[in-house]
Amino acid sequence: MSVETRHITKLFGKQKALDSVSFSIKKGELVGFLGPNGAGKSTMMKIITGFLTADSGEVTVEGQNMNSKNLKIRRNIGYLPEHNPLYTDLYVKEFLEISAGFYKLNNIKNRVSEMVELTKLGDEQNKKIRALSKGYRQRVGLAQALIHNPSVLILDEPTTGLDPNQLEEIRHLIREISREKTVMLSSHIMQEVEAVCNRIIIINKGKIVADGGIEKIKSGSINRNQIVIAEFNSSVDVDKLLKIKNVRNVIQSGNTLEIESEGVADIRPLVFQFAVENNFTLLTLREKQQNLENIFQEITQKA
Repeated sequence: MSVETRHITKLFGKQKALDSVSFSIKKGELVGFLGPNGAGKSTMMKIITGFLTADSGEVTVEGQNMNSKNLKIRRNIGYLPEHNPLYTDLYVKEFLEISAGFYKLNNIKNRVSEMVELTKLGDEQNKKIRALSKGYRQRVGLAQALIHNPSVLILDEPTTGLDPNQLEEIRHLIREISREKTVMLSSHIMQEVEAVCNRIIIINKGKIVADGGIEKIKSGSINRNQIVIAEFNSSVDVDKLLKIKNVRNVIQSGNTLEIESEGVADIRPLVFQFAVENNFTLLTLREKQQNLENIFQEITQKA
């Protein structure tokens, strides 16, 4: 595994920010790390990068234990924190050269030129950072995080405050980067994650509440309730539907009903059987496809 956390727990006073969090990320994956504000996202990322120490549990990156003194493994990680810390009085190119110097890289000027080209900072490289837009400042932050060619890239809310054009530019850049690196991207913007990532991990109140591919989660293959759309040829007694095994709730609109299951059981065969036994004709019977934002709200509100 490229990144693995095992039973990470972190306390701030009496508040438990992380509660025995475990997950693993394979080499080359682009994973979205989701959760409401205060769920523990940034704390987890800081522990992975060695900026914070867990109270218990362990993190391994590229098979090595992470700790604040393990400089060798920390060189394999690029980190863009939520509040991008930049020296705004420096010129872009100057700032990247200084950043490269911290890692004692050979051919610093060549490496800076590569990063300027990758992040499309060519027209901005001779400007002071304070003169850049939010989008270009994020590009500078990404260039800094990538300057030492890490194998793992940790991005904490990389698109906060960007306009739609800037959003698409940064999305494209992250997708390009992920072709060669393991990327973990934190966000609470569902559309952002859905546009970029192929797997998501959802954390709420310090615990992992969902982990899987986006399509798998949207299709209801994780631990959440199924919703079925059923349209009958005539009016149906809702009370009778509620007596079907594993049916939790029914919302009626004319002859069309939204039927919610109790747990992950597929209730479509039971709804079909109900129609046959009561001499109804089913005009429609399909699973409701929910968007990621609705699923996120459902998971985090119930957890």
